[in-house]
Amino acid sequence: MDKRLEAASEPRHYIILVLAIVLGLVGIYLRFADFKHSSEIADVILFIGTIIAIKTVFNIMK
Repeated sequence: MDKRLEAASEPRHYIILVLAIVLGLVGIYLRFADFKHSSEIADVILFIGTIIAIKTVFNIMK
């Protein structure tokens, strides 16, 4: 059990999680940008950030 706890509290998980959150925030802020295709680009960035965050959370829980 201690091994699993150590693996779950590795700093790399939380660094990746913070980067995924930053990607999500960039996607949200780009929705308000005023250039061609900004909404589509924002959706893709937000989707990528969400997938990374979900995968990281499941790796922490594993």
